[in-house]
Amino acid sequence: MPVPQVAIVGRPNVGKSSLFNWLARRRLAVVDDLEGVTRDRMTTLIEQDERFFELIDTGGMGIEDVDNLTDDVRQQIETAIESADLILFVIDIRTGLMPLDSLVGERLRAVGRPVILVANKADHVNLDTAAIDFHSLGYGPPMLISTRENRNRPELLEQIVAELPEREDEEGVATPQMKIAIVGRRNVGKSTFVNTLVHSNRMIVSEIPGTTRDSVDVRFELDGQTFLAIDTPGLRKRTSQKTDLEFYGLHRAQRSIRRADVVLMFFDAAETISRVDKQLMSYVIENHKPCIFVVNKWDLLVGDVPTDGWVQYLRTEFPTLAYAPIAFITGQTGKNVKTLLNHGTMLFKQARERVSTGVLNRIVETALRLHVPANYQNRRPKVYYATQVATEPPTIVMMCNEPKAFTADYRRYLLGFLRDHLPFAEVPIKLHFHGRKQDSASDSG
Repeated sequence: MPVPQVAIVGRPNVGKSSLFNWLARRRLAVVDDLEGVTRDRMTTLIEQDERFFELIDTGGMGIEDVDNLTDDVRQQIETAIESADLILFVIDIRTGLMPLDSLVGERLRAVGRPVILVANKADHVNLDTAAIDFHSLGYGPPMLISTRENRNRPELLEQIVAELPEREDEEGVATPQMKIAIVGRRNVGKSTFVNTLVHSNRMIVSEIPGTTRDSVDVRFELDGQTFLAIDTPGLRKRTSQKTDLEFYGLHRAQRSIRRADVVLMFFDAAETISRVDKQLMSYVIENHKPCIFVVNKWDLLVGDVPTDGWVQYLRTEFPTLAYAPIAFITGQTGKNVKTLLNHGTMLFKQARERVSTGVLNRIVETALRLHVPANYQNRRPKVYYATQVATEPPTIVMMCNEPKAFTADYRRYLLGFLRDHLPFAEVPIKLHFHGRKQDSASDSG
């Protein structure tokens, strides 16, 4: 089970970024009276009552961006909402109920996630009576807070923890059906591959690029195991997107990646890697999804190009994904397809593995001993202990004296060491560095 995600949403200028910083106890998000300052999602790890959750800051819903990035901001907000386990719906008690608050409330009603209504800027009790105006939103009495006056922070955190999903009983969880997203740019053979999987013309297959305009789920069985294949639209670079169908196709492909347990990133053996391929892989990396590079149409090049050449090519183009396996297939004939699916199943199992705290700490101690981190501000960086707090992706928290002391290079070293010594050899690992003191920083790598 992944670390639960808690998204902060609301119209512009209600204090979402202030709330984000206040709960995190450090200044991470830019706070300004100007509307539209927050555009991208920002996340941080929060620990409360021995529970961890990721807090997500978002832009203002309904804002028209001055730099014509409205669609991008809106998509970032939608992504946060769709992936959230819990939503903090923030309102401004001083301005009263605004029409845009009602529109946000209607949007969240369709999500089907728990929502905590948070009335910010309740700087003193004289403002509390204004909270009754917000009862019409249908989310019950709001939690009254003030980030400025530090009012009711423990109460809000207590309510958040109470609304988080219950921890799974690892022994009682049945093996779920694996969802595979099949992504890649246009005309690399994704739909043909799906047809081969299901032994039928389930998808429309054509040599005309861009035939698949929506993400389509196809269920199939192999060796008694049920799979769900998600075929996605072929993509091209954003400057070439001429229609709304292509624009929304990109976002559907991204949503399919977020839904998937394993991503199959398709390449045409006869084509070079493009900017679109790299953009897609950036999204896969951002979402910490297990991935297999799939070089399709290999039958057209057998004897002309050695597999080692493509392997080196992929490793050079995607250096941060040196752990991702590579498969060479012919989707039309089914050559190596079963082996590919079996490997995907292995990655799925790796992403769901758990390691005991004792084993993990012995490995971390060895890594620190073999490569001692450099001093930071005349202090030796220390890791007090490490623990795995979630799966899918495997998420490890290192409790330390100073998260900033662990440089990007050192974090890469630790990730490589963990991958070599834990059962996560071919899947991404989320690594967080968390200050041991209550008011210290938390950081991720």
